[in-house]
Amino acid sequence: MSDPIHIGLLIYPDVTQLDATGPAQIFARVPGATVHMVWKTLDPVPTDAGFSIVPTTTFETCPKLDVLCVPGGAGQVPLMTDAATLAFLRRQAETARYVTSVCTGSLVLAAAGLLDGYRSACHWAWRDLLRPLGAEPDTSRVVRDRNRFSGGGVTAGIDFALTIAAELAGEDVAKDIQLAMEYAPAPPFQCGTPELAGPERVAQFREAMAAMFQRRQAIVESIARR
Repeated sequence: MSDPIHIGLLIYPDVTQLDATGPAQIFARVPGATVHMVWKTLDPVPTDAGFSIVPTTTFETCPKLDVLCVPGGAGQVPLMTDAATLAFLRRQAETARYVTSVCTGSLVLAAAGLLDGYRSACHWAWRDLLRPLGAEPDTSRVVRDRNRFSGGGVTAGIDFALTIAAELAGEDVAKDIQLAMEYAPAPPFQCGTPELAGPERVAQFREAMAAMFQRRQAIVESIARR
């Protein structure tokens, strides 16, 4: 009988729920895997979608993880300077087989010093903020650099999780999971990347997100100066 596989997803207030729940749905189908939703307490954690996720373990009770995953979301900004969260990530990263992220979760890993000298994906709008934190931005949808795996923005988390599933259980198992989930994207609109959306729509998005960009940039600059 093979050893159990422990997969931990960090959840936190204002996490983008699909960054966490998309991969969790896939990870839960990996044979022998237990998925842990990790936060400081066991109290329900509000997501950016208006509903809460109930953690299954805390920083103190979480077992050693085979896969450590940090999802993104607006709530990741304060995590970049949160001592307890950064300490938890550093501690788990010492023994984890894979240290991973989805979307802007990579900025949290980078703030913890866990992406120094590594290539990493991130949401396209915030990707360049990785560089001041010691990581090398990569435009790929899923990026692997040694034992660091990362997915780009939000929906890339599903592609990322299937990649991890193949690492853990083999390509055939990952393909079976993909088939079971009927994962065959066929979006109604071709505007899911800056290149497809065009400059006008991208400019509108950046204008709408200007305040968030300033918040993230200020945090990144303060960390980079240390």
